[in-house]
Amino acid sequence: MIQRIQSLYMLVSTILGVVCLSLPLGRFYTPEGEQVSNLYNLWLRNTENGAVDFSPWALFALLVLVTSLTFLGIFLFSRRALQMRVLSICMVLLVGYYAFLGFLVYMAHTNGSTFTPNVTAALPFVCIVLDYLAFRGVLKDEMLVRSLDRLR
Repeated sequence: MIQRIQSLYMLVSTILGVVCLSLPLGRFYTPEGEQVSNLYNLWLRNTENGAVDFSPWALFALLVLVTSLTFLGIFLFSRRALQMRVLSICMVLLVGYYAFLGFLVYMAHTNGSTFTPNVTAALPFVCIVLDYLAFRGVLKDEMLVRSLDRLR
């Protein structure tokens, strides 16, 4: 199970998803350069008064779902077709994660704030790449099994 390279890709993707859940994604600044708030996956913390706004909760929900599905995909090694389907769903959900993040940044930009992302904002993209590499590894295994079935 864990000796397969695609299982390692999924494990690293799960770890990066958990890291991304716990670290801030970026900061919002006013046009004058003052920091207004910090964006996390679950909340938006105002730096002036410490108020917390839970408007980006969908980012948290998507990332928890993707991280859970990717971790579950590690244990689906005996059902390769289902494992490929789970990895495909994870990649699509991560693209949706970035679409919603872009929407949040756009809405803040229309209010006059600018967004400066942290390195953490790139971790879901790394998860997309790792899920794709795992998908290719599972597909290669499936093709190998099918070719061996033809020889019998």
